Amino acid sequence: MDWDNLRYFLELARAGTLVGAARHLEVDHTTVARRIQALEKQMDVALFAREAGGHRLTEAGRQLLPQVEAMESAFLAVRSVAPGTPGGLTGVVRVGTPEGFGTTVLAPHLARFAGAHPGLVVDLLALPRLVHLSRREADIVVSLERPARGSVVATRLTDYVLQLYASRDYLGAHGPIAAREDLRGHTFISYIDDLLFSKELQILGELHRPERYALRSTSILAQYEATRSGAGLAVLPAFIADRDPHLVRVLPGVARFTRTFWMSMPEEARHLARMQATWALVRETVQQQQPLLLSLRDDAAQGQAG
Repeated sequence: MDWDNLRYFLELARAGTLVGAARHLEVDHTTVARRIQALEKQMDVALFAREAGGHRLTEAGRQLLPQVEAMESAFLAVRSVAPGTPGGLTGVVRVGTPEGFGTTVLAPHLARFAGAHPGLVVDLLALPRLVHLSRREADIVVSLERPARGSVVATRLTDYVLQLYASRDYLGAHGPIAAREDLRGHTFISYIDDLLFSKELQILGELHRPERYALRSTSILAQYEATRSGAGLAVLPAFIADRDPHLVRVLPGVARFTRTFWMSMPEEARHLARMQATWALVRETVQQQQPLLLSLRDDAAQGQAG
């Protein structure tokens, strides 16, 4: 069986689209399609279902995938010890995370990690939506909810804290906020309720029912920027807001919430060296970032109002 065809199968299974696979393979998307057709003809079975959004593995494709990944691992292991071949991790790892966490916490560390392994490519999907492990959108997924039971490896990655914040300019232009009742009449920034991708983000309602919104957005980074500009109050992750000297915690003893990040990957991929190393890197990163994730900054030293 032609290994090249299997390699094209592997990239399409990971990318989900001909264009995405072609980008990784540095070929035209028609070449990917031709290789997949040749492999399916050789095996006399459909490996992908063609859909409007791309290519989804059939049952036959799902059964073939772990075997091809094992072949890839064996090939990379042989190549790593071949004379004249530099060692280190190789291949592609796609990490899916919530937008704010991936952008603010993980991105710098993943970039340095990939830089230390020239043969490794790290794709970071930092999105304001769920990234689905079951659809092969990513190899490792960080999510706000514990993954459903199945053939996945899952771990509780870390707790993190969200608090109510406002800019110093906003607080200077409005009355002091010393109690929950003082929130009445203030302008807020939040999510769009009917577009929430996780029930864990239904936070503001636990504190106050706003009468006015300056902005509602699916993006936590958009909410952060709007809060920073002085547009209103917002519940933000401390790992984003505590970095910014323009922002102040409001009602820190009351408006404090804790949520959890979970990390998962497919069971059949746990033996891959690049997956193990990336998994360990994410865990190490969150351990280093615990003071920021858990909002352990000294309020008194920061001049907290309220």
